[in-house]
Amino acid sequence: MDLYKELAATRCFTHSDMVQITGSNSAAKQRIKSCLEKGTIERVRRNLYAVISMETEQPIPSRFQIASRITDDSCVSHHSAFEFYGYANQVFYDVYFTTEKTIQPFDYDGVHYQPVIWRGDTGIVETNIGVRVTSLERTVIDSIADFTKIGGLEELLRCLSLIPSLDENKLLEALEMHNRSQLYQKAGYILEAYAEELSLSDEFFSECVAKSSSSKAYLFEKQDDFVFHKKWRLYAPADLKKLIDKGVDGYDAI
Repeated sequence: MDLYKELAATRCFTHSDMVQITGSNSAAKQRIKSCLEKGTIERVRRNLYAVISMETEQPIPSRFQIASRITDDSCVSHHSAFEFYGYANQVFYDVYFTTEKTIQPFDYDGVHYQPVIWRGDTGIVETNIGVRVTSLERTVIDSIADFTKIGGLEELLRCLSLIPSLDENKLLEALEMHNRSQLYQKAGYILEAYAEELSLSDEFFSECVAKSSSSKAYLFEKQDDFVFHKKWRLYAPADLKKLIDKGVDGYDAI
């Protein structure tokens, strides 16, 4: 098979992939160097290359495919996973990925690739298009855990409002992976606002209550309009849906 066609089928590849194709380390180095000089591939970062389309002269792999190849265990997560599934309200120029490896953020082709903390391999989906991505349920829980750092409250709520349903057993698996009692409080409070739309049962919320912290907590940094939700032992907005109806720009600043 023609080398370009074989590389194009991979979309993006590593040095090890080229060794498998060419049969030796020296041949792989030579072919990579030659392809870089011809402009048929580009270096994404150290030991990761994107194949360039001969028709459009643009990288063939999507940003999600690239993020899935950054390390052996990397996968698309958080808001980027919502984007992949088609449940994001906005498209970010950042691609969030999780990996157990120590990786520095980097930019390629106008996109900023940002690693986030590794919390385990629960709920990782291998797609048939070369994308590794957190399951929708894990994405929801990861995003609730980190919304003050990624996307903000409004974007999280708008993403939730687009999701047709969730598997509550998978939600509980993701919560168990995080192993944080306060996250049960926060997830229970937030998801309860969308219980009907997401087809979540009373039993799911009873489990969240049972595993919640016995201490009072804040959904995020204290705000003047917070009220205390006795069920969740949580200080938070009185009505999340009202916030999204009128916008929560003040909360998105956190």
